[in-house]
Amino acid sequence: MHITNVLCFVGAGQRWESLRKSSKYPNLVRWYNSVSAEYSDALNEVTALYVGKKGLGKQVAAKPKEQKSADGNSSDKVNLGSRPSSEIDLPYAELGKVRLRFAPEPSGYLHIGHSKAALLNQYFAQRYQGEVILRFDDTNPTKESNEFVENLIKDVETLGIKYQKITYTSDYFPKLMDMAEKLIKEGKAYVDDTPREQMQKERMDGIESKCRSNSVEENLKLWKEMIAGSERGLQCCLRGKLDMQDPNKSLRDPVYYRCNPVPHHRIGAKYKLYPTYDFACPFVDAEEGITHALRSSEYHDRNAQYYRIQEDMGMRKVHIYEFSRLNMVYTLLSKRKLLWFVQNGKVDGWDDPRFPTVQGIVRRGLKIEALIQFILEQGASKNLNLMEWDKLWTINKKIIDPVCPRHTAVIEERKVLLTLTDGPAEPFVRIIPRHKKYDGAGEKATTFSKRIWIDYADAEYISVNEEVTLMDWGNAIVKEIIKDQDGNITQLVGVLHLQGSVKTTKLKLTWLAETSELVNLSLVEFDYLITKKKLEEGEDFLDALKPCTKKETAAIGDSNIRNLKQGEILQLERKGYFRCDVPFVRPSKPVVLIAIPDGRQQSMLK
Repeated sequence: MHITNVLCFVGAGQRWESLRKSSKYPNLVRWYNSVSAEYSDALNEVTALYVGKKGLGKQVAAKPKEQKSADGNSSDKVNLGSRPSSEIDLPYAELGKVRLRFAPEPSGYLHIGHSKAALLNQYFAQRYQGEVILRFDDTNPTKESNEFVENLIKDVETLGIKYQKITYTSDYFPKLMDMAEKLIKEGKAYVDDTPREQMQKERMDGIESKCRSNSVEENLKLWKEMIAGSERGLQCCLRGKLDMQDPNKSLRDPVYYRCNPVPHHRIGAKYKLYPTYDFACPFVDAEEGITHALRSSEYHDRNAQYYRIQEDMGMRKVHIYEFSRLNMVYTLLSKRKLLWFVQNGKVDGWDDPRFPTVQGIVRRGLKIEALIQFILEQGASKNLNLMEWDKLWTINKKIIDPVCPRHTAVIEERKVLLTLTDGPAEPFVRIIPRHKKYDGAGEKATTFSKRIWIDYADAEYISVNEEVTLMDWGNAIVKEIIKDQDGNITQLVGVLHLQGSVKTTKLKLTWLAETSELVNLSLVEFDYLITKKKLEEGEDFLDALKPCTKKETAAIGDSNIRNLKQGEILQLERKGYFRCDVPFVRPSKPVVLIAIPDGRQQSMLK
């Protein structure tokens, strides 16, 4: 009876899940958790058969408090098992027998879309006590390079992916050649010299190539010409003989091999022809003992092709598991398009903070923990989503705000000198915390003097005889506002009123003592590279380029900023979060701080 009742709730799907996670029915939730725990095996078997993949869900429990280190890193950086996607199952998976692969093409740097695939592979490997192979799908020497291989490895390790080993599709070129020849001899592949555009049209129209009926002997003869890279061979490609009338056009005799005289970045000029992804992937997956191939749902129509090619090869079937491609607003994820920005000098490189690459977003100040949380909150859903960057940066802010140190900066342009007539006769230094609520951030030295700098934007809001708060010091009363002939504020004169209450003042001002120890800063903000949230199919991204995507603002900062290390994250009081991109070298060279978005859709870029 208990089991029957539980099944009724589970069958209600998301409605029950919502009720179960609320606080409205605590007794009912306790009963449900008790029964589901006692009869978990039987219930899982029945729900899998009759309810579907929703399953029993997880028992509701208090989330343990995460421990933070001084740099803001969570102690469970890559402990993916505690995320919501833990309710997602991998079909046909057996504990201890799952082997997965993350197989990027080395034709660019890892971007946020690839990160989702990499992290999901790691999640399932951890959940089923399996392993992940990092494989480079290096079948197109025209686009690939060792630079990309090296940086992809770096990016994968930045994500915390624990791979069992690194392999290359090019390791299997000899076996792939043997398999291609085997298929030719079995009549399952043929050499075609049809021009590419005509071939594409024939595939769309379901028209068989004139070469489809060539004899095995003729195909082997032309195959050898392709291997040699001869003039005749360069006119040809190898195609699988599948089904030219199949409604699924991916099964209409796909190309298996193409000639390409460009030397390979790993093996040089040994080969004049290379396998396509469609041919190499199912072979290498089976050869390496992969149990599940995770692919984004954009490849859904090619799944039948993948299985058919494995069947023709006579190889073990590998299960495909689909997940939705991660798309971000105002963002290009095509490596070809990203390469255009690099080659045309529109960005500073693949690690430019405007890029969606792992190196780019990390350089902009994103913590890897935030990226992991953002991606795994989506799980392995097959629903196509256009995600907002704001959500990711909001998660990031929650990670960095409790731990990042606070510093002070004043914008250089038109900065205003406030003279406190009763201020200290001689400057003095006081040691205060870099973060009032987090001792791990350390301490900083703050100089107090009678002449201090404030931002012009703050000075504009001050009235004569107004009491203001000087942050980390106390209150002061502005007695005089001096302006030039154009009405611009040039100086302020005031007196300290340290016994005044900060609760009664309207303006809380950041300030810097006028000393020679101040540090020159360059505050850098970035914007999206394109003007449209989403480019429609066939729309040229060049028509949507944003003209201004970078702004640099000169500022001066407190003397402690000279101790910042590259990559350190800080908050400039009342100005936002920043990441140190170029640390202090010498007084004449500014420290470069890159602004970190905080999820509020605001920018200095106008």
